[in-house]
Amino acid sequence: MTECTREPLAGGRGIYVSRDCRFGTDAVLLADFASPRRDDRAVDLCSGGGIIPLLWLCGDAPAGKVTGVEIQRGCCELARRSIAENGDGDRFEMIEGDLREAERFLPREKCSLVTCNPPYFPAGSGFASRSGCRAIARSDEMCRSDDVCRAARYLLKYGGRLCLCQRPERLTDVVCAMRAQGIEPKRIRVVQQRPGSVPWLILVEGRRGGGPGVRFLPTLLVERPDGSLSDEMRAIYGRYGEKAKWQDN
Repeated sequence: MTECTREPLAGGRGIYVSRDCRFGTDAVLLADFASPRRDDRAVDLCSGGGIIPLLWLCGDAPAGKVTGVEIQRGCCELARRSIAENGDGDRFEMIEGDLREAERFLPREKCSLVTCNPPYFPAGSGFASRSGCRAIARSDEMCRSDDVCRAARYLLKYGGRLCLCQRPERLTDVVCAMRAQGIEPKRIRVVQQRPGSVPWLILVEGRRGGGPGVRFLPTLLVERPDGSLSDEMRAIYGRYGEKAKWQDN
């Protein structure tokens, strides 16, 4: 088993993390943005240590059934340990697999929600991690927007939603990849660290078979001008965790 520590979540629950398998604010924001319903059948792609499903299952309106898909064995082991200790075995299944081969281990068009916190940097650019595991998580060499949207098209039933986060400069990649798979962008939210700062994250929701027309939501501010957490961020963190703030990757 990978050397790890346990991070507390709401209600006495927890998640195991390691040096190579952690999570940041972006995962918490995506979990909240997707807001699954109790009757949703959800799949979380690039699930890492299972943070997004684990957050949902300790939220006010957890998804009915969640499957995580992660290519890295060490992350899957951590997720399964968290699942066992939280007693989530009947609601959360973790699959070790490549999302590009989703048809090998998941049924077609059975999901109402797919989420993905994908690698942010194009292969050969951005932050270069010395860790092979961290490199997989940060570089899109093994997982591009096209791959995510193609897998989502296979998994989603008509009207189902795909929610993902990405760096703002890659918004065009996301929108084009969604439309190429018949998933119409419907909601976009920009995230800024504080008022006046450059956006560092976008949250995008697309709907399979949706009609044209996208709605931009109010900007989400992580901090106030003085550096303290905004009221919205305090509310989001408070729904899921016992800590005032988790550290970014």
